[in-house]
Amino acid sequence: MESAEDWLVESLRLYQDFHAFDLPGATRVLEWIGDKGVFVAGYEKLKKNEILHLTLPPRLSVKENQGLFPERDFKVCHGGFSDRSIFDLKHVPDTRLLVTSGLPGCYLQVWQIAEDSDVIEAVRTIAVHEKEGSLWPRIAIFSSVAPGVLHGARLSGLKVVDLESQKVTYTSGVSDSEELSSLQVLDADTFAFCCTSGRLGLVDTRQKWAPAENVNPSPGSGGGRWCAEVRGQGPGPNIASLCSDGLLCLLDPRDLRHPVRSVRCPVSTPSPDPELLRVTWAPGLDSCLAISGFDGTVQVYDVTSRDGMEGHVEPLFTHRGHVFLDDHGTGAAPLVTTHTWHPRKPRTLLSAASDASVHVWDWVDFRASR
Repeated sequence: MESAEDWLVESLRLYQDFHAFDLPGATRVLEWIGDKGVFVAGYEKLKKNEILHLTLPPRLSVKENQGLFPERDFKVCHGGFSDRSIFDLKHVPDTRLLVTSGLPGCYLQVWQIAEDSDVIEAVRTIAVHEKEGSLWPRIAIFSSVAPGVLHGARLSGLKVVDLESQKVTYTSGVSDSEELSSLQVLDADTFAFCCTSGRLGLVDTRQKWAPAENVNPSPGSGGGRWCAEVRGQGPGPNIASLCSDGLLCLLDPRDLRHPVRSVRCPVSTPSPDPELLRVTWAPGLDSCLAISGFDGTVQVYDVTSRDGMEGHVEPLFTHRGHVFLDDHGTGAAPLVTTHTWHPRKPRTLLSAASDASVHVWDWVDFRASR
């Protein structure tokens, strides 16, 4: 088995850039503001959790290597405290507002980033009428002249609420109790939903509830839990759906009933916490996506690759830094809690783990040198 020392030596070849940081507490949130700032938030129970607005080290903000920089760490720009566990946080574009969701889940919280101080303060709440106990509302933001918050824990509770007036502008109006795993706004009028069962749908808010969807879970899933993400543009299928057992499905929005391709990712074990399952498309690369939530790694795949056995696919790159740089030395290795691609740098990602570590890494694509 590869040792930490071996990995450190190998990392000089594997990464164009690599930075490791420690937060005050573990986070499930990595939300960009521009391309130089990111929000993180704690999710521990029965304690106050920090919400922090961090800026990246200057070295990570330049287009090319310009020598040494005196500041090599994240800088805290703003901060605040929440009495709840924060499982999701969204920045409202072109505003100083944030919306958070977590447990207890009977409301969403709206926060404001102060202009004349370093404070992030709670300014109001948005009521959630679903009393679901352990379930919490998924959220997404419609950004427009009058921003709206899309939220719901189940399909039956899906609503769009005007952020300012708190009036409901859209509702599913159905009694379907399917549990949601993710929501994603696609444009001014449409959004996508994914249920934990693997059910996917695309919804046009200009019409009554009539989603284009795959009503039945994807074949071969074995009853696992699912998450999904839609790619804004690019060639080929643009919906990726990931199961907690490692099954990855690529779909075309014109025919959600039949996956274009289904492959088995070589994950070490089914996800120990499917709430942390995540699949994301690379915004700067046509055919790459990343997955996490199975162990202490983040795996990057080229969806056009045919490497590996039929029905299986091999990762283009695997980030193992959270495993080898874990210095606690007790118990199980940390679990990656979330990851995100940099909005401008094609092969740069941020990843966070259960040991409160955050890594920023730019992986080397060795295919480019072949």
